[in-house]
Amino acid sequence: MDYQGYFAKRLNDLHDEGRYRVFADLQRRRGAFPKAYHNKQGTRQDVTIWCSNDYLGMGQHPEVIAAMQDTIERCGAGAGGTRNISGTTHDHVLLENELADLHNKEAALLFTSGYVSNWATLGTLASEIPGCIVYSDAMNHASMIEGIRHSRATKVIWKHNDLEDLEAKLAQSAPEAPKIIAFESVYSMDGDIAPIARICDLADRYNAMTYLDEVHAVGLYGSRGGGIAEQEGLMDRLTVIEGTLGKAFGVVGGYIASTTELCDFVRSFASGFIFTTALPPSVAAGARASVQYLKQSQTERDIQKERVKRVRNGLDRLGIRHLSNPSHIIPVMVGDPVKCKFISDTLLQDYGIYIQPINYPTVPKGTERLRITPSPVHTDADIDHLIESLGELWTECQIARTSNSREGPVAA
Repeated sequence: MDYQGYFAKRLNDLHDEGRYRVFADLQRRRGAFPKAYHNKQGTRQDVTIWCSNDYLGMGQHPEVIAAMQDTIERCGAGAGGTRNISGTTHDHVLLENELADLHNKEAALLFTSGYVSNWATLGTLASEIPGCIVYSDAMNHASMIEGIRHSRATKVIWKHNDLEDLEAKLAQSAPEAPKIIAFESVYSMDGDIAPIARICDLADRYNAMTYLDEVHAVGLYGSRGGGIAEQEGLMDRLTVIEGTLGKAFGVVGGYIASTTELCDFVRSFASGFIFTTALPPSVAAGARASVQYLKQSQTERDIQKERVKRVRNGLDRLGIRHLSNPSHIIPVMVGDPVKCKFISDTLLQDYGIYIQPINYPTVPKGTERLRITPSPVHTDADIDHLIESLGELWTECQIARTSNSREGPVAA
């Protein structure tokens, strides 16, 4: 086999389909988020980032940076090993305590990323619980899908946010069979939100555990940033709450919060936890500072909501289609992979605006989009420039406008 030729052909196919991903070489500017430098071919361009998952700009917050700098001075750079072998520092312990408190749970367990926390936890629970059946929402993240697949447990996929379909599938299983209902709160591509209370009702009725991914909600919702479950007063009804430190908290890492026994079980049996080097103590300290700050500050969340509303109103004014949802995520619909990439490239090159195109397989074909995430530190001038630029490119690309620019979530 011509291995290199095979690789080249597959990559060329991605180019032809408009789905080849190009990484923008960005340099974030401390204290100036969402401003950054774009490095390309020896030049440096000023850009404004509009697609960051650093939703509240906490990756630039002085208290987070100070905590990380202080910890490096105290502890040095790395953790020095896996959590089991010298890598559990006091900063890791303090962070896990902080996360357990955030979700009103007995314990929390820290992982190196949100992807790993989903993969390792779901993979471990579903494989180690004899006869376990996992009921997975059709729009669940790849990390959840991979964890369930890795477990080799029986998997049942239910239609996205469809409670009738979920109950019909639960009713088909043996009453005594162990079950896990796995779903997200805020879905990252459409920005819609799961009916958590009603899912918990079904879990109670059919004696199922609940596994909630709050990755795109922690820090952003609830009186202390505990996510949608906190906002709706449901944290005590969920078996496992999973979150990330790499989005609204502005650092990196993932975690679960649950009972002492469940966290200890995952700690003891999950290969994705046992056999990987622990996060640096400075990262744990920075994340803890971010969690602590957002527990008591509502300012960032309030301003972000106003920024989201202003962007949506600007899109409505120009008739640019975007999905209607109750979250902070604004999916601006293009519907063509080539046009989507062209708009993204042109925004960066000619307008100093960075928004990564979202194409298949991340979203279904025909639903290609720009995923915009306004933050509390985007200014009125930033928003005006964004809306004006999109309007010009919508005209250039001859993308249809509509008087009713807000649409419901895209069906899977």
